[in-house]
Amino acid sequence: MRIIFKKSYEADIRLFKDGVQATWYLILLAIAVLLPFFINEYWVGEFSLMLIWAIAGMGLMLLVGHTGQESLGHAAFMAVGAYSNVILQNNYNVPFILSLPLSGILAGLVGVCIALPTGKLHGIYMAIATIAIGVLAEDLIVILEPWTGGVGGIFAPSIKIFGFEFDRYNDVSGLYWLILSITILIVFGYKNILRSPLGRSFAAVRDSEISAQAMGVNISKTRTLSFAISCAITGIAGALMGHFSYVFTNETFNIVISINLLLMIVIGGIGFIQGAFLGAIVVTFLPSGISFTRDAFFSDFHIIPGIESGIFGLILIAVILFEPMGLYGRWLKIKTYFELFPFYRKDMFRRQKTYLKTERTR
Repeated sequence: MRIIFKKSYEADIRLFKDGVQATWYLILLAIAVLLPFFINEYWVGEFSLMLIWAIAGMGLMLLVGHTGQESLGHAAFMAVGAYSNVILQNNYNVPFILSLPLSGILAGLVGVCIALPTGKLHGIYMAIATIAIGVLAEDLIVILEPWTGGVGGIFAPSIKIFGFEFDRYNDVSGLYWLILSITILIVFGYKNILRSPLGRSFAAVRDSEISAQAMGVNISKTRTLSFAISCAITGIAGALMGHFSYVFTNETFNIVISINLLLMIVIGGIGFIQGAFLGAIVVTFLPSGISFTRDAFFSDFHIIPGIESGIFGLILIAVILFEPMGLYGRWLKIKTYFELFPFYRKDMFRRQKTYLKTERTR
């Protein structure tokens, strides 16, 4: 049994819990870096797509899992990032190393403009507002055809950085390493936000807005900043998705993508960075798994339309019923069981949220 005693406040906010955890993450990073040497180009492309989904999942996770807000329209901010990145490169000759962060900043500014009028909405009302934003974004892409290409779509140029060219079809391994580097930077920034005073404010607002306000947290400012940072991260994911897809239209970032993002973080585990990656693995490799299973065992059957969505729904129902904390939550329970055996209790992870009388009517 391994028990870690916290002797200072810094121990509660350090980047890694201990040296063992840091070692495991370094091993995982080494495996990720060396992965293209052991798999073919198809799977390298799939892992690249998984990392892009993970970045988008982290953006939504910050908003839903760490601040307690709802969003069913985050695909709109992926579209903002994708189109702004390509427009900056094609129309204004801005290099990728600048257009990528600028597209994230622009998506964050759009998020601020949306968060200001909708900042006081909660629950189903916030969800409806974000759905409307997603639908509006699809219409705006068609209306702004001179810049976006409308229904005909727009082509993303090859990524060029200091003379090196990254392209999915010519150098998929190079593109994978580029996306992996961006993912590492975003994870590092994400972790530092969560252990900062701003990150603690996010958690306070999530658990109880009235209690957070009593402690001096500016609720409106905190919710707006959370929405802005979330949209910025999602916008960067959208920019990378544009380069990965090479061509995209108004239907590329539709309401289905927003729902998939929400399913991804619920299945992976809401409130955990690791949950975004586990959910991205499910979203990315489930279609391939269905295809391989059908070809191996049910080759005589025809493809059933909508089977992927049906399986997604069944997985979501199973997670909600049997493991509300998601896949990473289940792993935490298993790990804690062996660490504390025989003192583990089943109710250790039961979340008990006490509502104030003024919050019960929401």
